[in-house]
Amino acid sequence: MNTTLATFETDVLEASKLVPVLVDFWAPWCGPCKALGPLLEKLEHESAGKWRLVKVNVDENPQLAAHFQVRSIPHVVAFADGQPIDQFIGVLPEGQLRAFIDGLVPNAAEAERRAALAALEEGRRGVALDHLKAALALDPGFDEARLDLLELLIDEERVDEARNEAERLSPKVTQGIDVRYNSLKTRLDALDAATELPPTDALEARIAANPGDLDARFDLANLLIARRAYEGALEHLLEIVKRDRTFRDDVGRKTMLSVFDLAAHRPELVSEWRRKLSATLH
Repeated sequence: MNTTLATFETDVLEASKLVPVLVDFWAPWCGPCKALGPLLEKLEHESAGKWRLVKVNVDENPQLAAHFQVRSIPHVVAFADGQPIDQFIGVLPEGQLRAFIDGLVPNAAEAERRAALAALEEGRRGVALDHLKAALALDPGFDEARLDLLELLIDEERVDEARNEAERLSPKVTQGIDVRYNSLKTRLDALDAATELPPTDALEARIAANPGDLDARFDLANLLIARRAYEGALEHLLEIVKRDRTFRDDVGRKTMLSVFDLAAHRPELVSEWRRKLSATLH
């Protein structure tokens, strides 16, 4: 595949979030390039999709060459997760080139996880689920893949399965300050609680009759979190903070922090409620 300045972000940066991408800076007049190019193409074909080769003609794309400080060609830059991670200049013997590529290609479990993320981007949730299960079969201690699976199960409200997966996470995740785990646990707890809680209108009636009923406020906040109605949940959680910081060991504030992580895709909402929480605490 050939790329240009206009397509570089899609062809290289975005693509490298799924599989490693090797960018070969070359030119038609470059003799060594004519030796390296076919070898790279052969190895890419053999890899069966484990990595991708993208070529940049430096004569036609001087801005890209300048950006990556290409002064001698062939010059190969490896990308992963949207960032350049390694490079070499000149022609490597095939054995050294294979070793260079092997150091970039993810292991089998990571490859399954990347395939799952690609499937999720395409809306193929069932396929993603299969890939994540395959990743965990290969590496049961692969916490990132298990968190991906946990999030998928929570999204589908498969509470019992999600709880089982959460119990298989390593202590370094569950007993630490892993932000992603804490936010997912908040959603899972809310979904779990929602199955046993009174209906929304009953809780709203209790609060209307007694605004200081913090149990009702917290229960209603959990129902709203389970439905991803984060703003409504934050209103009740902040009221808990205002009325009693000691309620259930400061659960209002702690749950608000987890909701901020859950609602990270809505930065304006998070910013607004962070300000309100800060004003309340001070």
